This record gives sequence, C-alpha cells and structure tokens, in this order.
Amino acid sequence: MAYKLIRNLLFTLPPEVAHEASLDMISASERLGLLKPFIKVPVSDPVEVMGVKFVNPVGLAAGLDKNGDHIDGLAALGFGSIEIGTVTPRPQPGNPKPRMFRIVEREAIINRMGFNNLGVDNLVENVKKSRFNGVLGINVGKNFDTPVEDATNDYLTGIQKVYPLASYITVNVSSPNTPGLRTLQFGDSLKQLLEAIKEEQQKLIQLHGKFVPIAIKIAPDMIQDEIRLVAAAFKQFEVDGVIATNTTVSREGVEGYPYANEMGGLSGAPLTHMSTDVVKGLYSELGDNIPIIGVGGIIDGASAIDKIEAGAKLVQVYSGFIYHGPALIREAVEAIASVKR
Repeated sequence: MAYKLIRNLLFTLPPEVAHEASLDMISASERLGLLKPFIKVPVSDPVEVMGVKFVNPVGLAAGLDKNGDHIDGLAALGFGSIEIGTVTPRPQPGNPKPRMFRIVEREAIINRMGFNNLGVDNLVENVKKSRFNGVLGINVGKNFDTPVEDATNDYLTGIQKVYPLASYITVNVSSPNTPGLRTLQFGDSLKQLLEAIKEEQQKLIQLHGKFVPIAIKIAPDMIQDEIRLVAAAFKQFEVDGVIATNTTVSREGVEGYPYANEMGGLSGAPLTHMSTDVVKGLYSELGDNIPIIGVGGIIDGASAIDKIEAGAKLVQVYSGFIYHGPALIREAVEAIASVKR
C-alpha cells in the first residue's frame, strides 16, 4: 500500500524525472538507514549459476542504474544481484527527450534512451566507491557513433575496464535503440564477436587471476529458426550464459493505447509470454549446458515461475519493479523457492 501511494505520486512526474527521483530517494533512504524498517528482505534461496553464487535467484536487470550511482541503495531492497549499465566506452547523451513513456493500463514502458551514460571510467569509479559485496553484473555496449563493423573494439574496451570489478559481464547486442546493434546477434557478425570476446576473456583470466563469466543479452523478436542459429553459435564458442530477453519492437498488447506508436523498446507485462517463449526455445537447444537468465514481463510470482519452468536458472526484473515495487522481489523469490521444494 505504501509503495502504491509513492508510485502514484511519482507517476504524476514525467517518466525520466520520476526515474531519477526514485533512485535518488532510494539511495538517500539507504544512507540514512530508513530502508530497513520498511523492506522485508526475501528468504535466503541461494543458487550457483555461471560459477557465481547468488543469494537468491531474482536480480535487477540493466537499465535502471546505468552509471552505477545507486548500487548500495538498490542492493538494500533484497535483490539477489544488481546489474548496472548499459555503459559505453565514451560518455554519450542518448536520444533526444522525451524518450521514456508509460502505458499504465498495461503495466508497460516504452523507452528509446539510447545508452545514455557517463562512460565506463565514471562507472568504474562509482563501483569502487560502493560498499556492495554481493553479485554485481556490469552490462557493456557500443557507442552510437561507432560503426557496427568496429563494434567489437567497443565491447572489448568495456570488458577490459570492468573485468576486475564485475561478478559477471553482460554484452548487450540487443537494444533496439542503437542503430545497427541488433545485427550483431546473427551470422558471421555474432561469431566474430563471440570469438573475440572469448579470446579476450582468456587473456583477462591470466592477467587478473580470476574467471569472470560473460553473458550475451538477446532480443525477444526472434523466430525459432533464428533462436536455433544463435544457440548453435553460443554452443560453438562456449559462452558462459544468455540473458533472454531485452525489450521488443513489437506493439502487440498495447495497440490503441496512448504512446503505443512511440519508437523504442517495449517492456513490462506485454512482453511476458514473448520473452518466456524465447527462454523455452533457447532451453530446447542449450539444455543445462549454457545457463539462461530470464527477463521480460515479470510482474508477479507466477510470471517468475514461468521463466524458471521454461528453463531459466535466474530471473531479472525492471518494469515490474517500477510498477510493483520491492514487494515484487520477495514475491518472486518465494514463488521460485516454492516450485523447487
């Protein structure tokens, strides 16, 4: 009830303003010790995935805290992991505003942020300042003005800089808001990228004396034949994990609503079944050999269970968290724990 009142107040503000205000409020509350009395931390439900031990299987998806400014505050809400980013080698402003739109009736969000961030060096400094000692994922992407044929260099730069600090790294090749980016998910482009990433990972293991898994984040807008080809490349290069999925360019489920025709990626409840279908399709190809992290349209315990039953080992939330608040974390953890018993 308390969160619903706060949410209704925040929803009177433009979405991006509300986004920043809510993160600032969470961070300030954590610093002042005001969160603990109001947050019911989820039950312990540890799971090991990609060689990393998670205190529970429900994480925060990338995109909420792009620069790593709010790690400690978000961690206090009970997430089993925090993924920050997407971060690019150089700072960039992203797309012109307005670039985020709520479709409240469908518990959905459309965004065309465009990897707005202050650059990887700024993120690294923020991570070093944080007190968080849990699982931290760092999501890396390419700058908008880097030609697609040179994208590998951007990804390798990001990986090199965050490797010493990350529990795992996510390579984002699936945002619909950077021109040409999604072409990196297919064919020779994907294979060349994966080969370069795995070679760099081996060098970094030797340099830093530790293994940091690297997951690939894919789009939901794939047919089964495309999923099969992508999965074959993942198996060929022995990727450490797959995050399924990013936002969709589809508008199925929001037709006729205000903002439905805005450009950008759609997330939230309308994505639930589409992303679960991709998880299921991937699992049919990968089995338990390459773990899948399910994300997209998790709005309650039931939709979290659906991702796990489709083959995901972990789940992440974003839009559902915005609509339902910290209670969603506990609900999802308890739901997943109940099906494991």
